[in-house]
Amino acid sequence: MENTHYISTEVLTLETLQEIIAQHKTLSLSEEAQLNIQKCREYLDKKMASNETPIYGINTGFGSLCNVKISNENLSQLQENLVKSHACGTGEEVPAEIVKIMLLLKIQSLSYGHSGVQLQTVERLVDFYNHDILPVIYTQGSLGASGDLAPLAHLSLPLLGEGEVYCDGFRQPAKKVLEKMGWKPIVLQSKEGLALLNGTQFMSAYGCYVLLKAMKFSYLADVIGAISLEGFDGRIEPFNELIHYVRPHKGQIVTAKRMMDLLENSEIIAQPKAHVQDPYSFRCIPQVHGASKDTIEYVKKVFKTEINSVTDNPNVFINEDIIISGGNFHGQPLALALDFLGIALSELGSISERRTYQLISGLRGLPAFLVDNPGLNSGFMIPQYTAAGIASQNKQLATPASVDSIVSSNGQEDHVSMGANAATKTLRIMENLERILAIELMNASQAISFRAPLKSSPFIEMFLKSYREEVPLVKEDRILHYDIVNSVAFLNSFMIDLEE
Repeated sequence: MENTHYISTEVLTLETLQEIIAQHKTLSLSEEAQLNIQKCREYLDKKMASNETPIYGINTGFGSLCNVKISNENLSQLQENLVKSHACGTGEEVPAEIVKIMLLLKIQSLSYGHSGVQLQTVERLVDFYNHDILPVIYTQGSLGASGDLAPLAHLSLPLLGEGEVYCDGFRQPAKKVLEKMGWKPIVLQSKEGLALLNGTQFMSAYGCYVLLKAMKFSYLADVIGAISLEGFDGRIEPFNELIHYVRPHKGQIVTAKRMMDLLENSEIIAQPKAHVQDPYSFRCIPQVHGASKDTIEYVKKVFKTEINSVTDNPNVFINEDIIISGGNFHGQPLALALDFLGIALSELGSISERRTYQLISGLRGLPAFLVDNPGLNSGFMIPQYTAAGIASQNKQLATPASVDSIVSSNGQEDHVSMGANAATKTLRIMENLERILAIELMNASQAISFRAPLKSSPFIEMFLKSYREEVPLVKEDRILHYDIVNSVAFLNSFMIDLEE
């Protein structure tokens, strides 16, 4: 079967994106996309040849320089200057996985035929994607309005033979790689630089990457929560569907059903209980995990719309014979959604850390800190400190970025989204959540061992058997840093069907 994804007007979903990434598919422009790009470029060329009227970003300066008319002979230089002058990124480098998604999303957005770019420009971006030639991009520099200007400038520099890329595992000058591939630098035509730099692909790529992880770790939070419940000798009644149908939030219902499925045929959950009620961190898993699921679903809708949109400026409408300058580059929808997602992920970590705390507290027949000979052994005392510190950091990171705005470009760009900051900190929250859940799994798997010879459900027993191959039970104190690292790796390697 051909392992190629064709760029077209067909709706790009998060699940399709995951498939492209997981199966290492190459990209190709469909005939439809090629025609859309070519028709738009031809229209723009004719319009420029017959029209002396200033059109923003095509024959004018940018931002507050929009009233400066540029002569036709300087239009190519104008676009090249734009890319170079806007390459002001700094800070850490954007992860390679996210750079690759940025390339894909920029190709998708330019393929609709409203951006006025040359076909060869988009084809070169496709070449970069297919050959794993990944521009060096930095995390800081975007205000999330006027598009992700600085990051997208760094994405675009290699088209001109400028900047740096990663290729064959090495960071090297883009010019050198173009020469090696036998490619000439692209000579940008009118509007092209602005089409490349205007857009939300930095925020969008971060959001898509985090969402794909969030969908997976939302499921894993349920699995690990179920193991913790078994280790704590918790009750199954809070997951009965009757109480969830009288408060029918979708995420809550889904979580409760999943918990019932995960615990099916468990000897531990079926045994008589001495206690009447469990703490909230166990009893309210459907309500808390479910709220985060509903948030993830909402954010998915926002990003699905965004990655199937034209987000540069101005936009070219051939059939209507008009070029309109607007604000589709503004990242406000993404900024709000990313902040919301960060809060939801932070809460999954917050409740996870509370379950870890309960497990090490010497309750319900469990030894203090889940280890034999407590005192001589500290056992799982300190991983909870680590989880608490990370959970606290996530609460700090969950402070919304989208409530801030700083005026730029001499007041022309007087309200910005700060969505890029929302994007980068939401990724940090996601990575922190992985570590918090890994620590809970370490504790839960240790706690459930004290319930032997009773067994949990077949699924949980199978899951723990796989986990134990990576992280053995703790019999006496050892360096637990390595267990945390291996637990994170185990969770990341776990495969789930995102369409479930």
